[in-house]
Amino acid sequence: MTAPTPLTKALIYGGKTGWIGGKMATLIGESKVEVILAEARCENRADVAKELDSVKPSHVFMAAGITGRPNIDWCEDHKPDTIRTNVIGTLNLADLCNERGIHCTIYATGCIFKYDDAHPLGSGIGFTEEDAPNFDESFYSQTKGYMEPMLKCYPTAMILRVRMPISDDLSHRNFITKIVKYERVVNIPNSMTVLHEMLPASLAMAKKGLTGVYNFCNPGVISHNECLDLYTKYIDPTYTYKNFTIEEQSKVLKAGRSNNELDATKLMRDMPEEIKINDIKTAVELCMQRMQRNLTEEFGPLPDALPKEVRKN
Repeated sequence: MTAPTPLTKALIYGGKTGWIGGKMATLIGESKVEVILAEARCENRADVAKELDSVKPSHVFMAAGITGRPNIDWCEDHKPDTIRTNVIGTLNLADLCNERGIHCTIYATGCIFKYDDAHPLGSGIGFTEEDAPNFDESFYSQTKGYMEPMLKCYPTAMILRVRMPISDDLSHRNFITKIVKYERVVNIPNSMTVLHEMLPASLAMAKKGLTGVYNFCNPGVISHNECLDLYTKYIDPTYTYKNFTIEEQSKVLKAGRSNNELDATKLMRDMPEEIKINDIKTAVELCMQRMQRNLTEEFGPLPDALPKEVRKN
């Protein structure tokens, strides 16, 4: 933890075109704080240094990164591009912010673990912030796993392990929107991040001057089926889905997928008192209720007015 600096000017990397960066720009802007959307590409160190010295932000938020389109399988065939942004770019920004004493919030990933003998599926024993990554079955996760031990060396960096982020809209980045479109889904309990609750939490944590690694997920786990059942309950009662096994899933993917539970003890202990974080099952149900209201307002009566890409029947 660093001595808190008043949040007077936020510089956001990934704020122009990124999903989480864009949401953070809106959120911080609503609090009447000056928000600057970064122009420099993080891999260009000299440009980032110049921008930091020109803007002189009180806080930096790093939400730029490559996850691939349509999914992380893209990274398997674009390894130099993935390294350039996810490794070189992120380290550049953390290093330059540290040189200038600027607090830097990094939206990282918790998809660097998989259930193992010490953390069995269904045990309730989650990986802590002190555990070393044990999942490298995708190149995306490999790059993130390399990064975290290095980022922890920077005393001005706060590294947030986001997992399977969920929003109350139909963004293609929304975990719910993704799995709704799949022909079949695995059904495994996982830690997940409901952005409506967690992004304001990240802002409060930055204001408090928190640093180091945090498992940035709502407490507990929720399965794919439980998410889709809530989607059926609130959004589309006609929606149906089918399951398949991890072994069957692996036959249609280039890269493996991380499944894990992350321990939220440290997060909840250090969370500013004014922030309320629900357990994941409550948070997802509340999210689906908000989504129902938002989509009805945007498109009309559900489910008939839903866009075709999320209608299976």
